[in-house]
Amino acid sequence: MTSVGSIATTLSPTRETLSSSQLLSSSISSLSSASSRQTSSQITKIYRQASTLFLTRRLPESLSTILPVITPPPVDDTNADPEPSPISKAGKTTRVKVWSLYLTILNAVLELDPDEGKQTFGSSEWRSLVSKVRDGEVWEEVVKNGYGGVEGDVDSDVVINLATLLLTHARTQKVNQQRLENYLASSTTPNLDISSRLQSPNPPRNRNLSPAKGSGTDTPRDLNARVKILELYTLHVLLRNNEWDYAREFISISSVLDEERREAFLQALESLQEEQKESERIEKEQQRYQEEQLKRDMEEARRRRIENEERERKREEEERLKRDKARGGSEVDYGVEDTPARPGSSRSKSSVKAGSTKGSSHKKSTSNSSLTARSAPPAKKVPPTLTTRAGNIISNVMKLVEEMTKNFKTKPMFLLQFLAFIIGLLAILSRRDVKERIKRIMGGAWAKVRQTAGMGVKVSYI
Repeated sequence: MTSVGSIATTLSPTRETLSSSQLLSSSISSLSSASSRQTSSQITKIYRQASTLFLTRRLPESLSTILPVITPPPVDDTNADPEPSPISKAGKTTRVKVWSLYLTILNAVLELDPDEGKQTFGSSEWRSLVSKVRDGEVWEEVVKNGYGGVEGDVDSDVVINLATLLLTHARTQKVNQQRLENYLASSTTPNLDISSRLQSPNPPRNRNLSPAKGSGTDTPRDLNARVKILELYTLHVLLRNNEWDYAREFISISSVLDEERREAFLQALESLQEEQKESERIEKEQQRYQEEQLKRDMEEARRRRIENEERERKREEEERLKRDKARGGSEVDYGVEDTPARPGSSRSKSSVKAGSTKGSSHKKSTSNSSLTARSAPPAKKVPPTLTTRAGNIISNVMKLVEEMTKNFKTKPMFLLQFLAFIIGLLAILSRRDVKERIKRIMGGAWAKVRQTAGMGVKVSYI
């Protein structure tokens, strides 16, 4: 009995110690849960405020409001461990909302016009935000600040938003492909066996090790999210990197997809490949058509240039023939010679040219008396008649017009000088004293003409 009593006495402090430790752990858990609830409420309040600012298109204020939640607080002591960001202590729903809003704000920033973005955020800050998204640095920021650097712990909805953001704005999809492969390799495959989960008496509740573990990763909703990630990876990212065969192989061996979804993915992949081939064919056809059109345009331009050159050559030839004809006709009609002839042949040539202007009967008489004309003394030069003088005047006027036309074509300044001369002449004639003087001169001349005509009439009458 004594031994049993001593054993009971010995066990009683142990029970008391266990009860006290349980009370201490329960108090600590209650305190931690209370602080977590307080943090979640503060984050939710900040999220609503940032959402309101974003909906009113106040992007700088919305971004500055959400940044303190997703970035670690500054540490005064350099030797102390850095504290995690407030968002890492929040629940899954709050985490997903905050990160989704942050990525949505970044997407709106990158959709701004460059001038508008620089004016709204400042040149350096806007370039920093754009570079963060286009280089894929935003993915590392989310993993480091929100999930303690563990790639597989990132919520599936956040992964979908990150992949979509990089798919839209990244310079290359290599970073997006690498990040998705790391996530798919490090994250666990969803387990839909509910019976095994119900049999475990105490499921793990320590969220500091992995925020995503034990937070609904084995639900049908998470399976749908995983299928969505596979869709982005196989039907968008890999195709942007021109890895069609690897995408087909990945879909065929994926354990997440059932037969129906696998068949749908493969059909979508085939249709996308056919569309790409068709677009490439259309692009080649358009490029070939543009090249042929350019070749036709060049041939047409060359043909028009040859026609213009031929037309210009014919026009110059016709003008040259006209000038030669006009020069030859004036010499035949009026006996004008450009160079002085020899003394022995000048009179005979002038007599032949003067005789050619008379009628055909005169030509016959001239031909009959040509033998006698050689021994006869040189005849006197026939004075030009009124018709000959009029022809000479008309010929000189035509030559003057031709010379003026030639000067207009070859010497543009001659046209300006001629216009200046005409304008000066008109200006002089517009003066009143000049007009009166011209009138007096014309009146005197007309009076002399009338007197001459009157005297002629009297003489003819007599």
